[in-house]
Amino acid sequence: MIRFITDPDKRREISCTILESLKDWFEVEESREDYITRSADRPFFAAEEDGRYVGFLCLKETGRHTSEIAVMGVLPGYHGKGIGRRLFAAARDYASMNGYSFLQVKTVKSGVYPDYDKTNEFYKRLGFKELEVVEEYWDKDNPCQIYVMSLKSAVNIIAVRHSYRGKFLPEPVPKEDLMTIARAGMDAPSGCNKQTTELIVVDEADTLSKIKALIDPPVASTAPSMIVVLSRKINAYRDRCFAVQDYSAAIENMLLAIVELGYQSCWYEGHITDDDRICDKIASVLGVPDDLEVVCILPVGKAAEDFHVPSKKQFAERVRFNRYTS
Repeated sequence: MIRFITDPDKRREISCTILESLKDWFEVEESREDYITRSADRPFFAAEEDGRYVGFLCLKETGRHTSEIAVMGVLPGYHGKGIGRRLFAAARDYASMNGYSFLQVKTVKSGVYPDYDKTNEFYKRLGFKELEVVEEYWDKDNPCQIYVMSLKSAVNIIAVRHSYRGKFLPEPVPKEDLMTIARAGMDAPSGCNKQTTELIVVDEADTLSKIKALIDPPVASTAPSMIVVLSRKINAYRDRCFAVQDYSAAIENMLLAIVELGYQSCWYEGHITDDDRICDKIASVLGVPDDLEVVCILPVGKAAEDFHVPSKKQFAERVRFNRYTS
């Protein structure tokens, strides 16, 4: 389990325990002490396994748009178990959620020490790209390789998007951002180009209040804006209708655009289309014509609470090449 640690003393304790076990990587005592001291006041993620902390990652801001992995370590007996990758995923989500555009990390250049060659390969597998080598950033025997990652690329936006069900800040979402999100939805593919999906963007307080009052149990009650997704059943050919695929593609596009612009959301469909048909009540408030159905609501706003990457099955459990293998 990955935990976000806020207590400075606990941060120092965890980083001290782990760095002292990694002297092959952190040989200089003065440097280890510096990492331990500075970690107390920075965003700090810890991995808990078998009832103890076995790894940690600490971030630092290096510029208004850039966050850096300042230090990361995993106890030797826990290497190769995916802990470093999970720590990175939580840190990447945090950086993206807090508005950073880039993530960077520094390590010793490949070809100098075998242990650091493994570190370089780890960062490359995570998706980091080589920026430059600064030969004497540390000293002439330890040339510094700088890696960077864009948090705004499509692949990384997909990776950091997760359903957000927490509270929202009371800040309004600018209309131009809502239009950008809606355009992303309308740019989605549509089966046989029947364009069965339409949207209503709601940012008026009175209308929002009326919609929220209909949703029981309540969700998104603090969202400053909302996108209501509408679907029209049109057969593409014969009796084949792809309206569900159409609005699903549009929703995913909008969820990605929402995250890229620094907001959060959640796909609420089943909650409003269940037997109580909250969707029909929302349609009535919005004056939706009878040939269109409300199928989903997307709250849009800035998150007021921290959240971290959910647990997922291993990649190899769900992806195979060329044929199904057990």
